[in-house]
Amino acid sequence: MENVVDVLIVGAGISGLTTALGLHRLGIRSLVLESSDDLRITGFALSLWTNGWKALDAVGIGDSLRQIHDQLEGIITTSMISGRKTSELLFSAPEERGVRCVRRKFLLEFLAKELPIGTIKFSSKVVSIEESGLLKLVHLADGTSIKTKVLIGCDGVNSVVAKWLGFKAPAFTGRYAVRGCLELKSSHGFEPKMSQFVGEGVRAGIIPCNDKTLYWFFTWTPSAEEIEMSENPAKLKQLVLSKLGEMPGEARAVIEETDVACFQPAALRYRPPWELMWGNIVKGNVCVAGDALHPMTPDLGQGGCSALEDGVVLARCIAEALLKKPSSPEEEVLLLEMGLRKYAAERKWRSIDLIGTAYMVGRLQQSSGVFAKFFRDKILSHFLVGLLLGRTNFDCGKLDPSSL
Repeated sequence: MENVVDVLIVGAGISGLTTALGLHRLGIRSLVLESSDDLRITGFALSLWTNGWKALDAVGIGDSLRQIHDQLEGIITTSMISGRKTSELLFSAPEERGVRCVRRKFLLEFLAKELPIGTIKFSSKVVSIEESGLLKLVHLADGTSIKTKVLIGCDGVNSVVAKWLGFKAPAFTGRYAVRGCLELKSSHGFEPKMSQFVGEGVRAGIIPCNDKTLYWFFTWTPSAEEIEMSENPAKLKQLVLSKLGEMPGEARAVIEETDVACFQPAALRYRPPWELMWGNIVKGNVCVAGDALHPMTPDLGQGGCSALEDGVVLARCIAEALLKKPSSPEEEVLLLEMGLRKYAAERKWRSIDLIGTAYMVGRLQQSSGVFAKFFRDKILSHFLVGLLLGRTNFDCGKLDPSSL
């Protein structure tokens, strides 16, 4: 069986659903293929900064998500070695968008429910892509095939579409992350601030989502023995707890009380910036977005925000082409290719900057040794906060049909 669609999006993650919703707001229908049986909600939560909220406002769901997530007031960094606070940054006067830790489940559900029924096709794994005249022919594992005028890969770090474009598999940093979420029946009592804890080669954090939900993360560079231990959730939980050093008791308790099933290791991978400099983000009528484009370490908290940005920019560029009503299929393909190249030009250097900065911040924050500790705690913490905040002052623009 063979179908034909205007826009085919592979992956119902943050970038894929944002792109689909952005196109929907501009009057363009798309089809989203998701390999799993339901929305993927791994990762539990993510930090959304001002740039992320601008993107959510552009697709029309920002206000709904703000109502169920508390605005954060600042960042506190504490040494796991001494137990002392090394720095504190208070965000400027509360803004309309602010900074919040958002449950991934809610973000995906809010994006999905705004889409027309039938937009997402679950249990649809892409196995190959080939040329079909002016179109692309996408083959699925269930034997069906779909022809499309535009193919967008939003299929994560192991992207089939990125591989078709010629990208290598993302590089492994040598670091791993464990993430979890603790939901309580009563108030947790934590301040509405990001709490970051840094020790010898490890970094952890606890961030309130609302007054009853806390998200936490732990990153480290494991030994070969620890990698083997991490395959067992119970052993991994004990390993994480053993590395928390002088973390305050109330913070340690959050990780202790988290269900052992949450303790699953995730290898931290990234796309080397030079691959984006020389590689093809776009080839003809095919492109990538989100983690398929710019997998990065989580040290800036910009993975989700940049995926949202991608979706808004990509929707606008595609709509500009499709709404011009070309006179022939050849002209339409040409306009679409021009639109995708415009998207690539807007996102290329932004992606390179975020990947490189996140990688550098992660390496510096998890460095070990006496000099590294002094440099990190006394000098680097303020510099790093400036780097982080500087990347949040980005506006992906609006989605206004009248301006296209």
